[in-house]
Amino acid sequence: MLVRIRSKDGNFRFEMPPTADISELVAKILETTENADPSTLTISNQPRGNETRASTLKGQSLQGLGLKHGDLIFVSYKSQAVPSAPPPPVAENGAPHLPTSAEQSRRLWESVKEDPVDEYWRSKDGKIPRGRDSRFCKHGANAMCDYCMPLEPYDAGYHAEHNIKHLSYHAYLKKLQPKMSSSTSSHLPPLEPQSYKVKVPCPSGGHPNWPAGICTACQPSAITLQSQAFRMVDHLEIASTDIIERFLHAWRQTGLQRFGWLIGRYEPYPEVPMGVKAVVEAIHEPPQEGELDGLSLGIPWEDEPRIKELAKSAAAPLTIVGYIFTDLEPTPEDRTKVAYKRHPQSFYLSSLESIFAAHVQNANPTLSRSSSTGTFASRMVTAVLTGTEDGGVDISAYQVSEQACAMVDADMIEASVDPGIVRVKEEDRSEDNARYIPDVFFRYKNEYGLEVKKSAKPCFPVEYLLVNVTHGFPQTPAPLFRSNKFRIENRPGLEDQHIESVLQDLARLRAPELAENPNGGDFQQRVELAKWLSDWHLVAFLGTTQLINPEDMKVLARVASSPDLEDPSILDPLFRTESWQTLMTFTRETAPQWMKTYPRMYLTKLLVSKNQQPALVAISGFVRTARLRTLMVVLIAKSVDFRLTARL
Repeated sequence: MLVRIRSKDGNFRFEMPPTADISELVAKILETTENADPSTLTISNQPRGNETRASTLKGQSLQGLGLKHGDLIFVSYKSQAVPSAPPPPVAENGAPHLPTSAEQSRRLWESVKEDPVDEYWRSKDGKIPRGRDSRFCKHGANAMCDYCMPLEPYDAGYHAEHNIKHLSYHAYLKKLQPKMSSSTSSHLPPLEPQSYKVKVPCPSGGHPNWPAGICTACQPSAITLQSQAFRMVDHLEIASTDIIERFLHAWRQTGLQRFGWLIGRYEPYPEVPMGVKAVVEAIHEPPQEGELDGLSLGIPWEDEPRIKELAKSAAAPLTIVGYIFTDLEPTPEDRTKVAYKRHPQSFYLSSLESIFAAHVQNANPTLSRSSSTGTFASRMVTAVLTGTEDGGVDISAYQVSEQACAMVDADMIEASVDPGIVRVKEEDRSEDNARYIPDVFFRYKNEYGLEVKKSAKPCFPVEYLLVNVTHGFPQTPAPLFRSNKFRIENRPGLEDQHIESVLQDLARLRAPELAENPNGGDFQQRVELAKWLSDWHLVAFLGTTQLINPEDMKVLARVASSPDLEDPSILDPLFRTESWQTLMTFTRETAPQWMKTYPRMYLTKLLVSKNQQPALVAISGFVRTARLRTLMVVLIAKSVDFRLTARL
């Protein structure tokens, strides 16, 4: 049965068998306290009065004390005197004592390090400011009333007025958490991840574990599918339209569908109270096999750890915020237009895609101090490039609900032939593939406008699992990576990546001359090289060439993603690395022959020039190093007027 506890530490719930001794409940209560004196612990069925010392009730069962399922018990105690800090415990072999897994998991949420956007919103109250109402406010400018006081971030009227369908994650937390001091609320994680699995072992301990036995204490409750009240990400922002254009280029050339991981970061989204947006700075394409009506890829892919580490090394640390795929098909009548396949009369996200999204979200949970497990839900966004009603191409963004993730984790659902329908699996009690399926229901309005509850077996609409996410592009784009021209990874036959092309571009940009004279060089030449390097696909490729070690790759990623590429000194940390010097050595050795002979040809034209002033201007604009400049001075002195040499 369920026993509820209320003490100065907060509210707690414990599942106990009715025959359990009161001492077992006392032990669980003491785990929730801090430095409590067990001898002073009292329990009561009232907030005040009728207190009974728990030590006097030993030997009695919960049922014998008259406790029933759902009863609320009020607990009070006195704290022990805080002793002086003892020396750290030492094991028999002299090694320091390590905390047990139970000690570590007791307050697991307290040691969680959240995303910077979560820390930002935890430092804000999230109130929605309102101006003075000229019709109803009768007070002065410095006063406040019910018509102009700030609204809570979860205010239903504000969301309905601004057509916001879901609460943001932090607004949802504000709604769940009672108004109390931060020190107290830190002990009360209001979130509990959903689970539809059978509890093994059974809390009652009165029968063999599933699938040999099951009871009401270990089986999951019935499920009623409903729209999720909150969403973990409120908006998907693509930093630049060039990112999508480069991603679509492969489909336009081949007609095969493509898949890519969204590399970006999370930021506050002011358009929604306490909102969070995912800002996409690049799309990384893993190995895949595209087809006309789908694609195949492996999860996780081999390069995933390297890509995550590389993204983390950017000037503004990045991560994988979701994924994007194409579902595009030209219309037979006009090949320049795309078929309109996803609409209210068909589907928005198919059952197969929704289950895949649930797998991805389960594999990438969000760290949270508001969850008893330290993680809750996921911020991975699913984006689809599909056709619009007028034949164009647009993005649709979604997440799947916590119920969908829990059902996939419990192996309860599967895709069906109809993309808009999800099928509930059959129960299986075999030893190897045991699967328990609780009752599943969903609600809908019938033709009379009445809400009807219907069984979801054997299938139900996929819309019950979806959470909408808005999307868009910034009005003033400022992408972290300035270039998208380098060949994209894993496009064999279409865009092959080779180190030779990189070395040719470095020679064309005269990178070796800048490396020889890192404190000099032409300003425009430095800016051009920095912008060429500011390409995610180029940086990711250089990490596979083994010419740049991991530590220098972090420097390269930081320089390439710097927001101020016009700074002449931005390349200096990269020039000082050994890997860059190695890369420049390869660039000099593999430079085309015309680049090696170009200075000699240019100098010959200058020597035969009859007009000294243009020659002088040309020399000063061409010469990049002191050694070459000295050589040209000597040669010119032997061939032209000495006064020109002096002026040079």
